[in-house]
Amino acid sequence: MSKRNNLVVELENVRFSWTTNNLILDIGNLNIEQGEKVFIRGPSGSGKTTLLGLLGGVLIPDSGSVKVLGAKLEQIPPAQRDLHRAEHTGFIFQMFNLIPYLTVIENITLPLSFAKGRQNKVVQTGLSPTQEASRLLQALGLRDPKLLSRPVTELSIGQQQRVAAARALIGSPELLIADEPTSALDTDTREAFIKLLFSECESSGSTLMFVSHDQSLEALFDRTIILPEINRASSQSREF
Repeated sequence: MSKRNNLVVELENVRFSWTTNNLILDIGNLNIEQGEKVFIRGPSGSGKTTLLGLLGGVLIPDSGSVKVLGAKLEQIPPAQRDLHRAEHTGFIFQMFNLIPYLTVIENITLPLSFAKGRQNKVVQTGLSPTQEASRLLQALGLRDPKLLSRPVTELSIGQQQRVAAARALIGSPELLIADEPTSALDTDTREAFIKLLFSECESSGSTLMFVSHDQSLEALFDRTIILPEINRASSQSREF
């Protein structure tokens, strides 16, 4: 099989602007291969937020093609883009975006309610969704079973981070996107978490795109993409 058939992300001649004369992204080419762990670095204003919106199908380009797992997102109706994202992409957000009135287990298993394919992957392991959620938490270093039934609001920042990661990983989505998920952690904790995340991605075969401005983390990854170097509009970009 050729490398091109193993591409998870393919961007070709992608341009995006919020308003006329306000070009945010202008990327000629960006490819991410299956199983890669890629570090994407760029300061505020370089287009990181917009890029993630395009990869999730929340935004569509003004021109060019955004292809995720072979699907051209700009050619898919909104409802199908939502389903594609739910089935194939896990997100770890900077502020975690956990549901405050749900327990730890309910937060982690929530994606399975919207993604039958991911739910089926869990079933095929022989574990229940609750058991898989517990396994993921343990793999990510959160081993106290008493936490599973607690509201996420009672957890520390580090614990919430692991819950958010487990939620993104459950059901083995092919693409995992982490948006500054370690910004609230100290250096030692940050690196330990990333290594745990790598281990889980490798066991599930997930491709990881890790977005951050923290250059100290780059050496941990397979390769680094410096967004201002590939975004020809970066000099005039403004993040929204």
